[in-house]
Amino acid sequence: MSFEDEWASARGQAAQNVSMKLNHLAPEPGGSGGPSAKDLQVNQDHLGALGSAAYHLHDTLTTDGRLAEESTQTAASMLTVSSFRTGRALQTVHDNWKSQVDTLLGACALISNHLDYSASSHAKEEADIKTSMQVSAINSYFK
Repeated sequence: MSFEDEWASARGQAAQNVSMKLNHLAPEPGGSGGPSAKDLQVNQDHLGALGSAAYHLHDTLTTDGRLAEESTQTAASMLTVSSFRTGRALQTVHDNWKSQVDTLLGACALISNHLDYSASSHAKEEADIKTSMQVSAINSYFK
């Protein structure tokens, strides 16, 4: 068997194994898995707590993440003016730090906003379902 044939066979087997793993639910310890597995549940309290934590992290990171920004910028400028090569390196560290803090702030805001939206959307859908069920019960009396 040539290398190409053997390689193609190995790739095919790997793809088949991955497909089988993705299409099957692993059984729970002590259980049989399958139909008795629990469904995903949305709890408004959990969503609210996670959204609140993300919002708190955003507020804390806004102040604490930028605490040394001004002094680092000043030090980088002074070192560069004094012809130290570490000035450019410190400026690079400053810029990378600022970029990372901005990325984290954006992620925290996205999480907080998304969880707020999910909670309100879920509550609205619940209300719509309850209303439609009540209306269908009323309609049954008229028919």
